[in-house]
Amino acid sequence: MKAREIAAFAVGPIGGAALGLITLPTITWFYSVEDIGRIAMLQVVTSFCILLFSLGLDQAYVREYHETESKSALLKASLLPGLLLITLALLLCMVNPGFISKALFSVESTLISILVASCILAAFVSRFLSLILRMQERGMAFSMSQLLPKVLFLSVIGAYFLLAFDFDLLHLVIAHTISIVAVVLVYGWNTRREWFLALRQEIDKDKFIALLRFGFPLILGGLAFWGMTAMDKLFLRHYSTFEELGVFSVAASFAAVAIILQSVFSTVWAPIVYKWVAEGVDEEKLNEVTEYVLAAVVALFALAGLFSWIITYILPERYNEVQYILVACMAYPLFYTLSETTVVGIGVTRKSAYSMAASVIAVLVSVIGNYFLVPIYGAAGAAVSTAIAFWVFFFLRTEFSCIVWRKIPRLRLYSLTLVCLALTIGFTLNGKDFPVLFIVGWLGVLLAGLVAFRNTIACFIKANLVSARSL
Repeated sequence: MKAREIAAFAVGPIGGAALGLITLPTITWFYSVEDIGRIAMLQVVTSFCILLFSLGLDQAYVREYHETESKSALLKASLLPGLLLITLALLLCMVNPGFISKALFSVESTLISILVASCILAAFVSRFLSLILRMQERGMAFSMSQLLPKVLFLSVIGAYFLLAFDFDLLHLVIAHTISIVAVVLVYGWNTRREWFLALRQEIDKDKFIALLRFGFPLILGGLAFWGMTAMDKLFLRHYSTFEELGVFSVAASFAAVAIILQSVFSTVWAPIVYKWVAEGVDEEKLNEVTEYVLAAVVALFALAGLFSWIITYILPERYNEVQYILVACMAYPLFYTLSETTVVGIGVTRKSAYSMAASVIAVLVSVIGNYFLVPIYGAAGAAVSTAIAFWVFFFLRTEFSCIVWRKIPRLRLYSLTLVCLALTIGFTLNGKDFPVLFIVGWLGVLLAGLVAFRNTIACFIKANLVSARSL
């Protein structure tokens, strides 16, 4: 994939994150901390449903795309089973019209339940339609579909303000629903040819079984991964209040700076790496990608630690704790992104059971950490637990990939990430008590990173200068 194509895919995550940094401070001034916490629970349940009902077939679609002649038949075999299951499950939940709203938000409302069900169904379909654009390398269409919901959400909130609507949970869920449904409509239009062809295809039974064989082990692994990203919120919901959950959710949302890296990289990496492997690319090229991502991870940790105080000038005073929690929340997207470069062997060899094992072990670490830390430290304890779990996840994925495929250099990988993790834990739990000490610590990490990656940085600058001159 050329630099211009990568840039097209990057527009969506970067623009979405930028809009998110406008959206989030806006709603913190208008909506209560509790309602922000409730929306966080909606996001948790939505991601759970996508992981559970996709049956691992979304990942099977990506894996088999370049090796399948009938792309439309592959799409139908991947999407249809989960779509039928999730629709049936939502209909069963609506037998008691207020059940979904009561279970998620502790507020019984039939209308909110219908809105939530619509969000979940639209998000599920969007997941598969977005994969079409990814695999076809239609970066700009993919990016525009990511930007539109943010723009619509801001527009709806602006309309609420101008029309003097109530800033309550119902109107917040309505705004969220409009943005999610808009995504599936735009994705549907951009992929209309593909899904129209898919409607006329017959599902090959043998091919479908092969897809399930690859995807089924990923269901448990996917649920475990969901547990890693959601366990902190679930423990805060059980052991604390919606207010504490809201503070944590705001911190996690500001970690969108790191999610830019994760989103862009995850979007372009899977199609590229499988294409490289199919063409017999030099394995050293894969190591170079890992080196670049490691350098970015170290730099982002250090910069977040040095400048997280800026958040206090953006948010209301009741969110001051966010500046310390933010760095730990960034561990999820940063360690996950790094693990995507080291886990290649599991996908190449189709040993998906190892991915499942890594996720299961990491979620157990998350459960233990949250159980002990959330009652003591609240949102800070939840953030630290998730950070530790994702480092374990990164470590296990890397080691398992080395076992099933090829060994890679790992000393620098583990040592630098462990330093970042240790400093992150200390900063999150004790940053307000020792501010100068942690400023020195983050500066030290940044300088050490510049020295350690001086050759990588030089090669990157040189390559981009050459690319710029060729344009």
